[in-house]
Amino acid sequence: MPKFAANLSMLYPEFDFLDRFEAAAKDGFKAVEYLFPYAFESREIAERLKAHGLQQVLFNAPPGDWDAGERGLACLPGREAEFRAGIGKALDYAVALDCPRIHVMAGLLPAGTAHETLYPTYISQLRWAAAEAAKQGIDVLIEPINTRDIARFYLNRQDHAHQVLADVGAANLKVQMDLYHCQVVEGDVAMKLRQYLPTGRVGHIQIAGVPQRHEPDLGELNYAYLFSVLDELGYDGWIGCEYRPARGTQTGGTSAGLDWLKPYL
Repeated sequence: MPKFAANLSMLYPEFDFLDRFEAAAKDGFKAVEYLFPYAFESREIAERLKAHGLQQVLFNAPPGDWDAGERGLACLPGREAEFRAGIGKALDYAVALDCPRIHVMAGLLPAGTAHETLYPTYISQLRWAAAEAAKQGIDVLIEPINTRDIARFYLNRQDHAHQVLADVGAANLKVQMDLYHCQVVEGDVAMKLRQYLPTGRVGHIQIAGVPQRHEPDLGELNYAYLFSVLDELGYDGWIGCEYRPARGTQTGGTSAGLDWLKPYL
C-alpha cells in the first residue's frame, strides 16, 4: 500500500506556509515535503511537525538565488564554496527536523556551455555532499527534471541520473524519481520503475498529473496502475504529492481534489 507525503510548497496554497502542516494532517497525510525551509527557524517547523504528528521526509538544499532564476549550484564551476555552505545549512535543518534525505538540485546549463564540461564539477560536488551527509546518516538525492518546466536544467533523464550515481560511488546518493518529469521526458514509466527500483538506488518518488501537473487522477498517466506496480516491486518509501491543485488557491481547493487519495488512507 503506497504512502503519501503532502508537498507543502504546492498543496494548500490558500494558507500561510506554517498553517499548511495542520491542513495536511487533517486530510490524512502522515508526512510532508516542500522545496525550502530556510525562511523559518527549524524550531518553528519542528513544532508544527510534532503538533500534527507529521514526519518530514524531504526538502531541497539551498539552490542559489531562486528569485533570480537559479535552480541549483552543483554543476557550476566557481560556485563550490557557496554550494558547500548551502549543504552545511541543509544538513543542520535535516538533523533538527529528523529528515532522512535532502534533494540537491543540479543547476542550469549556461548558454553556450557544453554539458560535458560541467560534469567533473557536478561529480566532485556530489561526492563531497554525499560524504558530508553520510556523517549524519542522511541521503542525498538528485532529480532529473524536464526542460519544459525548467529550461536548460542540467539533469533530465533517469539513465543519466543512475550513471551519475555510478560515477560518484556513494551509497547514500540516490535518485529522486518524479514520475511527472519522467513521463514528460521519456515516457514508458512503468518499465522505468521496473528497471530502476530493484537497484535500491531510488530514494524517493514524486507524482503529478501529466501534462498540467494537477492531481494524479487527471491527465494521461494511469496512477492506479503505477501504484500497483510500486506495490508489486515492494517499494515502501514515501511518494511526494508535488502537484498544483486544479482548483488553484480557492479555499478548500486542495482538500476537494483528494478523492484519489481516499482509497489509500
